[in-house]
Amino acid sequence: MPSHTPEPFRYEGGSVDPGETEHFRFEVSEAYVSDPIRVPITVINGEEGGSTAFLTVAVHGNELNGIDVLRRVVDDLDHDDLAGTLVCVHVVNVPGSNVQERAVPAEDDLNRSFPGSEDGTTSERIARQVYANFIEPCDFGIDFHTSTGGRTNVIHARGDLDDPEASRLAHAFGTNLIVDGAGPPNSLRRAATEAGTPTIVVEMGEANRFQDEVIEDGVRGVQNVLAEFELRPADAVEWPGWRSIVDPDKREWLRADAGGIVDMDVSNADPVREGEFLCTIRNPFDRELTDVEAPFAGILFSRLENPVVYPGSPLCHIAAVDDSTLRIVETTRGAR
Repeated sequence: MPSHTPEPFRYEGGSVDPGETEHFRFEVSEAYVSDPIRVPITVINGEEGGSTAFLTVAVHGNELNGIDVLRRVVDDLDHDDLAGTLVCVHVVNVPGSNVQERAVPAEDDLNRSFPGSEDGTTSERIARQVYANFIEPCDFGIDFHTSTGGRTNVIHARGDLDDPEASRLAHAFGTNLIVDGAGPPNSLRRAATEAGTPTIVVEMGEANRFQDEVIEDGVRGVQNVLAEFELRPADAVEWPGWRSIVDPDKREWLRADAGGIVDMDVSNADPVREGEFLCTIRNPFDRELTDVEAPFAGILFSRLENPVVYPGSPLCHIAAVDDSTLRIVETTRGAR
């Protein structure tokens, strides 16, 4: 249980006292020319005791929407309004972010490197510094991601719903869709949850850009979570209108069976019925067409943005939902 006695937040080399807000850069590695690689951190420590929460962004260096979520959260939140502590890691993968790449350059996926190692690879060493200082001391957390390049995701939460606090966290954030699952081995959220710090991932939008609509939803979700866990007043909680839990075995990426140029007829969050037309793949002469149909009824929660495909390229991701949910979504968005 979190302490209700105000306490300093301590990390290697420093601390932030109750009633204080500090912005600093924490060294996690060194560059080729021996310059330090520093991760930007904000710690807001409330005057009243409570839970300690973390928010992390850009574990994949080109996934940017969460950066603006944290900026807005930090700008709007003062320690006077906070009961507990909020730890914000504004960019985890600084080397990847500097060159706008997903991974640490010349390294493995940083989000397959947690909880890290003091004598491992570059990625594992960076992961260890971030994890030990700013994740492990927390009671729960949210890790923000976007889709990979050339695709976009509807905003949704992902978490291990068998963990009661992770489930509470995923539901509190307030997205329409929650994808159940523990997450990949050595991902930040799985490592943290298994070690006793329940963590969810929030997927939102597209890499390499800021998208105001999903950023606003992300800020609202953080406010909901802080209210649910009593770090801020409970009147901030908002209900998303409808919700569906996505079974990981009942979702599917549809892939191209031909190379060409895609004309997409559906958008993220659209309801689709079995057999419904989704898109057409055209060749450059516009004479050979390949139509793609929905294999089952569900909600589209990720889709292609780059219209050029090879056979096997992903087109769109559909999550199966029950018929009553589908009718609600059709009514909400207008039946297509």
